[in-house]
Amino acid sequence: METTADIARPTKRQGFFYGWYIVGVGFLANVASSFALASTMSIFLKPLTADLGISRGVFSLLRSGEGIIAACIAPLVGTLVDRYGGRWLMVIGTGIVAVGYFLLSHVDSFAQFAGIRLTLVTLGDSMMGYMVVNVIIAQWFSRYRGRALAISSMGVGFAKVCMPVVAASLILWLGWRQTWLAFGLMTLGLLVVPALLIIRRTPEAMGLLPDGVSEPVADEIVKPKKATIAAAKASVQDMTWTRGAAARTTAFWLLVVTFGISSIGVTGLNLHVYSYVTDLGYSAVIAATVMSIIASMQLASPLGWGFLAERIGARYAATLRFVIQGIGLAVAILTGNLFCLYAGFFLYGIGLGGNMVLPDILWADYFGRQSLGKIRGMGLFISHFLAAIGPPFFGFLFDITGSYGLSFAIFGGVLAISAVLSLMLKPPRKLRLE
Repeated sequence: METTADIARPTKRQGFFYGWYIVGVGFLANVASSFALASTMSIFLKPLTADLGISRGVFSLLRSGEGIIAACIAPLVGTLVDRYGGRWLMVIGTGIVAVGYFLLSHVDSFAQFAGIRLTLVTLGDSMMGYMVVNVIIAQWFSRYRGRALAISSMGVGFAKVCMPVVAASLILWLGWRQTWLAFGLMTLGLLVVPALLIIRRTPEAMGLLPDGVSEPVADEIVKPKKATIAAAKASVQDMTWTRGAAARTTAFWLLVVTFGISSIGVTGLNLHVYSYVTDLGYSAVIAATVMSIIASMQLASPLGWGFLAERIGARYAATLRFVIQGIGLAVAILTGNLFCLYAGFFLYGIGLGGNMVLPDILWADYFGRQSLGKIRGMGLFISHFLAAIGPPFFGFLFDITGSYGLSFAIFGGVLAISAVLSLMLKPPRKLRLE
């Protein structure tokens, strides 16, 4: 009979764990999903608004609409991932996004552009994007969840490093309409076949266990107290939650608010940073390199955040993330100096890289593997609404004040609040281990 001490002992591993192939597809999915991000849209902001005759504030409302629709879709998509797995969701979602991009290349008005983005692109991206990917990865990993999510999320940073140059070059070469056609072809090429061939629902479906462990090692002894804690943590991952039970916990609402309010500034800055830099008088090339610096740190830092979360705990890592991000933002906007601009957004990008990893570690650690999709989807329903505020908030404040200074200052204050709230994060009461 298996004892508590046996459960807690170090475990043997057998060869290369299949879950790392899942992580590889997650990386590709995050690259493909980046075509729909606000940072990509920021490259289109000036040519598209000039061509279609709309203001930056009106254009920013589109991102809010996409966020609201994504919020409404998230609970359904999360439930489908729990029930059926993510393979066919990702394949179908990729096809829907590609069709949307193809149609964007033929629009003649902003109404047509917005209609396609709000329907096909938003729906498809919700089915193939980071929530589905992260839920799948969290189901395949427990002990190494931080590094697995970090490696997958580096796909966003990789895409953002390349995106400013690629998108700007394609727009100059093909025009903004045909650039969307190119994005559609790239999306199909990146994800359809890998998702179809590799994605599987859970390790148990393939006769495996999370992290690739097999049986306990019989010759290693651990202290009884640590064994009890480890066994309890393992049982947490197999617990089932209802939406109502999760919503009655303080942990759920703290997670939503801590990361949701900061996402207001993130989505606003992502859409407007390119225009902010050019408004300072710098060239489009300088603006693109600023975006690449942020993206480079999003590429380079998630793995470090993942290891840090495994070592000191995700909530303390989250506090550090918000502090670094806030310091970087302050350095970037307090002077117009080019060196400070680069240095500030370098730090900001390091902090932002934590956002690719830490929230999903916390959600999975607190609410386990079995119900993660529906609980994460319910959380995203709220946080997406908060994130939707950012783009028009930045855009209309710019229309009113003629600058981004006030919106950036408010964003800095919100980061400070999130840093404090992250220290208050604790597991749901019935899961808390003494």
